[in-house]
This record gives sequence, structure tokens and C-alpha cells, in this order.
Amino acid sequence: MDYRIAVVEDDELISSMLELNLEKCGCIVFSYEKAEELLKDIHKKKYDLLILDIMLPGISGVELLKKIRSENINIPVLMMTAKTDLKSKINSLNIGADDYIQKPFSMEELIARVGALVRRSRGERMIPSSRITVINGFRINLESRECESNSGKLVLSEKEIRFLEFLVMNSGEPQKRADILEEVWGMDVSPTPRTIDNFILKFRKLFEKDSSNPVHFISVRNKGYCYMD
Repeated sequence: MDYRIAVVEDDELISSMLELNLEKCGCIVFSYEKAEELLKDIHKKKYDLLILDIMLPGISGVELLKKIRSENINIPVLMMTAKTDLKSKINSLNIGADDYIQKPFSMEELIARVGALVRRSRGERMIPSSRITVINGFRINLESRECESNSGKLVLSEKEIRFLEFLVMNSGEPQKRADILEEVWGMDVSPTPRTIDNFILKFRKLFEKDSSNPVHFISVRNKGYCYMD
């Protein structure tokens, strides 16, 4: 799992346990003791999942969840609590929690829930019902491959659409050329890295306001490329 997870937990032992076990699974973990600390970062960092304790000093986990959802932040949220009453669980789910786990819990169960939540969330982002994505105001139909662009309306090739969709699905995450080749071309005869560079140059000409100063299709030094919304 290569998930970026924010954990808001004021119990240092539990926080350390979560961080250790999630990092063993390949996750990148950002630990916070207070809700206020997360709120400072939530618009700066891209998280795949939030794990929130209900009982926090200052702003409670429930109040934090309300604020996040009031700002239309749709990151999946897993709530943790030592409370055993049904009312706490229902309240958390009603205000926008995606799942709920009661302390004490097994790390195996928590990791399984984390994986299920992120996969479901990514799946919803990856396969929009309309199969339409928009880049810089240009509509792209991922099903028919038809798109609007700086060059007018045109039809992209299957590989171009697969490459474009892969970048958009992983928005904000740098992608190595080797990973792009494996994901987009798979077992096909693989092109050279230069082919990937040419695809990126084409996407910039088609969808960027200024292809020489891209803001969506970004080169990442010594890594590859990254798509930014």
C-alpha cells in the first residue's frame, strides 16, 4: 500500500503503534496530536485517508469531521473511539465518517479497513460514471476518446487515453517512467522513455495554457512526471 494517511491521535503510544504498522505496509503516515494541526495541513498535503480519534484535546474528532465535510473535503475518514455506545457510532457515520473502529482493535483489522476504504475511494475517482474528466476547462471523454483541446476537437489514441487516465487517477503523485511503462503498455512491446516524453509534450500542447510553463503535466527531476489538478 502506497497510501498517504493522516492520523490524529493524542495518545502517543497508540499513535506510534499506528505509524509503525502502517509504514510497514508501505504507507506514508502524517501524525498529529491535535485537530488544529491537521487543519493547517489539510489543504497543503494530499491524503488518501484520515484516521481520527473521537476524543481529542481542543477540537474533538467529531467537530473536526464536521468542519472537514463542511468544506467539501471528501477524503475518506476512519473514526476511532473507546466509546461502546451505539449513539457515538451512528453520530460519526451520520456526519460523514466512512467507517468506524472501536478501541481496542487489532492492527490486522485496522489495516484491512484502511485498504478497503482507500481502494473504494480511488475506484470512485478512477471510474467516474460519466467517464468524463476535465483538464484546464477541456472536456475529455475517456470512453470515446474524444476531447476538446487547444487544437479543437480531436480523438486521442488508446495509449494516449490510458496514459492520460493513469496520470489523472494518480493526481499529485510523481510517477516513474518505469511504472508508467508497466501500467500503460504492460506486456506490449514497450516503447522507449522518449515515447513517454513525447506523449507529455503532446498533452501540454493540447491542454496547457502555456505549454512552455506547464501547471498540470509537471516534470519531476530524477523521477518522471506528475499530473496536478
